[in-house]
Amino acid sequence: MTDLLEPRAIGRDLVRRDGVAKVRGTATYAYETPVERPAYAHPVQATVARGRVTAMDTATAEGLDGVLAVLTPSTAERLASTEDREFAVLQSDEVAFRGQLIGAVVAETSELARQAADSIRVTYAEQSHDTELSADRDDLYAPGKVNAGHETDTSEGDVAAAMASADVTIEQTYTTAMYHNNPLEPHSTTALWDPAGDGHLTLWDSTQGVHPDRAAVCEVFGLAQEQVRVICPYVGGGFGSKGTPHAHVMLAAMAARALPGRPVKLALTRQQMFFLAGYRTPTIQRMQLAADRDGRLSAVAIDVVVQTSRIKEFAEQAGVPARMMYAAPNRRSTHRVAALDVPVPSWMRAPGECPGMFGPEVALDELAEELGIDPIELRIRNEPEVDPDTGKPWSSRHLVECLREGAERFGWADRPPARHRDGNWLVGTGVAASVYPTMRQARSTANLRYEDGRYVAEIGAADLGTGAWTVLPQITADALGVDVADVDVRIGDTEYPIASVAGGSSGTNTWGSALVVAARAFREKFGGSPSDGDEVAGDVDQAAQDEDHAAYAFGAQFVEARVHADTGEIRVPRLLGVFAAGRIVNPRTARSQFVGGMTMGLSMALHENSVWDPQVGQVANHDLAEYHVTVNADVGDVQAHWLDEHDPFVNAMGSKGIGEIGIVGTAAAVVNAVHRATGVRVRHLPVTLDKLLPGL
Repeated sequence: MTDLLEPRAIGRDLVRRDGVAKVRGTATYAYETPVERPAYAHPVQATVARGRVTAMDTATAEGLDGVLAVLTPSTAERLASTEDREFAVLQSDEVAFRGQLIGAVVAETSELARQAADSIRVTYAEQSHDTELSADRDDLYAPGKVNAGHETDTSEGDVAAAMASADVTIEQTYTTAMYHNNPLEPHSTTALWDPAGDGHLTLWDSTQGVHPDRAAVCEVFGLAQEQVRVICPYVGGGFGSKGTPHAHVMLAAMAARALPGRPVKLALTRQQMFFLAGYRTPTIQRMQLAADRDGRLSAVAIDVVVQTSRIKEFAEQAGVPARMMYAAPNRRSTHRVAALDVPVPSWMRAPGECPGMFGPEVALDELAEELGIDPIELRIRNEPEVDPDTGKPWSSRHLVECLREGAERFGWADRPPARHRDGNWLVGTGVAASVYPTMRQARSTANLRYEDGRYVAEIGAADLGTGAWTVLPQITADALGVDVADVDVRIGDTEYPIASVAGGSSGTNTWGSALVVAARAFREKFGGSPSDGDEVAGDVDQAAQDEDHAAYAFGAQFVEARVHADTGEIRVPRLLGVFAAGRIVNPRTARSQFVGGMTMGLSMALHENSVWDPQVGQVANHDLAEYHVTVNADVGDVQAHWLDEHDPFVNAMGSKGIGEIGIVGTAAAVVNAVHRATGVRVRHLPVTLDKLLPGL
């Protein structure tokens, strides 16, 4: 066996281990779980935005042959905990938002369940609702903390004085839209209560974390951990929306309890996901920049307004990345929240950093134009020596190198002048920087065992399409010093040791650290000649954790945009990113993540917009016919590159998260490219024809 962590498996361009099963259709997803005599549940949703249910006529539904149960607030079981009001399904007649769960039908077929649910007649005592976000509301409040536990507000120096005395200032408001996660696999659950009556529940759930999923269900139903098993070998995408359970999971468990011993399947429709599966809050960002004539910043301030549901607070941390990205002696960031009669917002790919880097990176482009300085050079001139937010030294920061290498690869030095015309097309290029924190969660344990001549690692991790099935064996083999072909992993089940959620680009860092600890212990205990049955455990808490450095991944995105001079049609023939994201475990899966993130950022820039109808209190375009997302035809050449970065401080693998940084900065780069092409500055996403045509 070789020395610990000698490169032999990490860094190899290996094909995905789960790829063949997915292509052949043999990978089993939650709704497809093979169970005997499944029943099917279909939700009943509120059709008012606020009020109370005064009556539910279920006679027609109950009279249909094949209907097995009808659940309403008056007939549903009482839950052990209703502290989390999103999970307090059918516990009262209150309606807090349009689309809220107010009932369910369980039937022999999904079609019958849907028919029966549609036949239920509901009477309401409707109340006036308030669903419009604005920055001038008089009821905005400062939450105690924002998402991920960040401070709500921060301040250093005197921004107002710096703005008053600066040579050049930028003061603008930028907005990002409401966005909905739309993974290919809808949110779905198969639930089965043990007919023996011992209170044992098995959930096959589409989730980014089987153990957090189990913890929430146990809390709501008053069960011990050993009474619930959650299984999820495969996830058909999540983008954060499956990082926390939502109300439908509780409804599926409740429906199955009404039929003990009979498995119940529940899959949200695409339309239902717009009400029940979370979304990214719209943001309003007031940006202030102050600089001297050389472009050196004297002040950076961002004041963010977001929304949350009245029944459950989720305050997105959109002001956080501006705190640490560039050097300036005077700084301010604030978050204010409006509690509205709307569904509960939640995580969406790179919460905080994704929307929060839009305003700052477009504002920097505006500042560069005002000063006549190249936007890359402006960013380089404001490179901080230490983290401006904490004062800690960087574990590694290679943003300048990303900008310079990206410029060379993109041909930035030879880019056409502003408002360059190629026939009927106006051509422009844009750049923006990206950042994402490098995190490791606190709870994850791995078992490593030798059986039948193979090394088997078990950990309750989730692969939501990011490649955990493939990279975890690479990390394990690398730490053991054995061939990766001799290592198996078992994931996606609470029967395996506890694992953190696949979120915050922390999965590989956390689970991999636990596996390295286990591998070290295994090598120390059994050497190079293990015997069948030899086994050890490794906990992430046993892995060294550096607290003295600020750890982030950085990147730079470059965009070429073409805008038709007569119609305003936008095309993006080129999208290129360069990233400094630590040691790359698998180049194939990494490139997929970077490209996927950038494509999703392009979608945010040009297409995605959950159009809110305040009259009825719902998203008007709540389907994939009208909620547009970027597809292959929308971008010609997408390239992802990375630096060979060595960071000894982040973890034993030297890896940083890569799942989310690709989306950060991309929308700003698109907007900056469109501006250079047209002279029209769009500050409110998405960039659509109506915002361009008046200025062409």
